[in-house]
Amino acid sequence: MAEPGRDVPGGRLAGKVALVVGGGQTQGATTGNGRAISCRFAAEGASVVVADRVLARAEETVAIIEADGGRAIAIEGDITSSDDCAAMVAATVEAHGRMDVVVDNVGIGGGDGGPVSLEEHVWDRIQSVNVKGAYLLCKHVLPVLREQGSGSIVLVSSVAAVCSTGMLAYTTSKAALNALCHEVAMGNAGRGIRCNAVMPGLMDTPMAVDALAGALGVDRAVVSERRDAMVPLGGQQGTADDVANAVLFLASDEARFVTAAVLPVDGGQSARIG
Repeated sequence: MAEPGRDVPGGRLAGKVALVVGGGQTQGATTGNGRAISCRFAAEGASVVVADRVLARAEETVAIIEADGGRAIAIEGDITSSDDCAAMVAATVEAHGRMDVVVDNVGIGGGDGGPVSLEEHVWDRIQSVNVKGAYLLCKHVLPVLREQGSGSIVLVSSVAAVCSTGMLAYTTSKAALNALCHEVAMGNAGRGIRCNAVMPGLMDTPMAVDALAGALGVDRAVVSERRDAMVPLGGQQGTADDVANAVLFLASDEARFVTAAVLPVDGGQSARIG
């Protein structure tokens, strides 16, 4: 049986154009969410525009996609800049004439803490990247999608939005992102535009595991084992592919009747109440 993909009519994103913001990644032993999403989209037939604040990271993702025979281009852009968001949208439309799927995979949490220890500048930075960035991206994407009368926006949130984590700025920023998803979805449903979010839980990605191991000065295996023990489903973290699969569903026509949804991808972690 033929594998669904770019040259197969059954490819789940065949003929679609997707902009993935945050499609590069930091160095690490595993694959990050943005790269996994970009590669999965390409494998399912999409023409992918990979955007990242660091162009070299986006180019690395594009090289992987092209090595597998997919179609992708890399662009540089900072999601906290309105001008950059406008430029990312313009570059996508210029290259492909349209835009069908937009993914916001940008998020930070470094330096976070509780309300007393958290520095004001850290709060401002995290809120700017995680919330303002999503708002700016939607601000510039929606006019294109409205003119088309179609489109799917997927925001990568976090299970931290509904859990206590000890990270005040990150937790509140992701809760705000879920609210933004709801507002964008309901404000544009009548125009044929969908907006949904995924909430990854504990994932074995470079940003989550390698960065934390470096900050703590321990081996990544130590961090990984601690995180595994916190996951109800199988006692093991998820992977970037798990996130990519969920984003793919929400981006595709399979979810044509799904909007304003926030989908946990967390191995049951958010179901632990009380």
